[in-house]
Amino acid sequence: MTISLRLSDEDTLLIKKYAELNRLSVSELIRQTVMERIETEYDLEMFDKAMTEYKNNPVTYSLDDVERELGLQ
Repeated sequence: MTISLRLSDEDTLLIKKYAELNRLSVSELIRQTVMERIETEYDLEMFDKAMTEYKNNPVTYSLDDVERELGLQ
C-alpha cells in the first residue's frame, strides 16, 4: 500500500535527517513510529482494562500458584 502525506519543507528535512541518523529509510522510520504508537495505545487500553478488573476483584496469584494450576510444577 502506498500512503502519501503533505509536510512542510522543515518537517521533511527533519524526518530525513532523523531517519539518516538512525540508518533507516523514511518509509521504515514512519512505519516503525506508527506501529509503536498503535502498540502503546493498545497496551494502555489493556492496562486500563486489567486495572478495572483488578479493582472489581482484587485477587492476585503468585507465580507458583499459576505454575501449579497450569500443571507446570
